[in-house]
Amino acid sequence: MDEMETKNPWLLRKVVLPQHTDHAGVMWHGSYLNWLEEARVNALANVGLSYADLSNSGFEMPVVDLKIKYMKTLSHGDKVILRSWSLEQKGTRLPWKTIFFTKDEIPTAEAFLNLVLLQRTESGFRISRTRPKHINVALHQLQKGPK
Repeated sequence: MDEMETKNPWLLRKVVLPQHTDHAGVMWHGSYLNWLEEARVNALANVGLSYADLSNSGFEMPVVDLKIKYMKTLSHGDKVILRSWSLEQKGTRLPWKTIFFTKDEIPTAEAFLNLVLLQRTESGFRISRTRPKHINVALHQLQKGPK
């Protein structure tokens, strides 16, 4: 276990439903992306910044790269726990790691991704290299994990 995984992770509990699976009843790869987004948005809300407020104030946090390693299939009815960590920020990148676990604590997938903070301008969006204080505070609290 690396040093980052000793911090408390952000948790999301899910159940694989029919709409998450392919015709064989195995969790479809796109469902993993939806759950990764849900985990991040929930974590952000838990540090006092809803994604709606972020967006309404002229900011967005798109994923700029993503890697998922699938280790064990998930099937219809499986209970899943996502453990997510906001990693140390590297320049403008906001890295995350999430591990998907079965109810028996067996890892089934591991995802690494990077986001960037964009600010809306008159001509579109640009990378925000300086962050407003309330966003900076929320991002630092994400790295600490839940209390």
